[in-house]
Amino acid sequence: MGATYAGRVRRIFFDSPISRAGYLYATTVGVIWGSIWSTGKVERRGGLIVFRGMPSWAFGRGGACVGGCYLTNQNVSMAILEHEAVHKHQWQRFGMVFPLLYLAAGRNPLQNRFEIEAGLKKGGYVK
Repeated sequence: MGATYAGRVRRIFFDSPISRAGYLYATTVGVIWGSIWSTGKVERRGGLIVFRGMPSWAFGRGGACVGGCYLTNQNVSMAILEHEAVHKHQWQRFGMVFPLLYLAAGRNPLQNRFEIEAGLKKGGYVK
């Protein structure tokens, strides 16, 4: 018997050319957003394009990963960058479905499976 419908859908949308295209689109959006609002140093670190000096309203919490971009004011410790690199891989795996999955996982980082996978301690959510 063939793969289940859910399995086929996962294969089409997750870890696929479609999810990679979504990741590249999100990265393009992140580069544009960061280029418009960043007033600080822009650099490649840990596989991410890091935009510093972002106004606090331009991202959530201490920073935001959009595709392969990390948007923040000055929150760029090695632990944070490792945490955000996991989010980058989540973007690569799920593409443009990732924001919806993240939203469905809830705003509480202690219960959000994507934040847990990225590391609550590295993300600064627990000591």
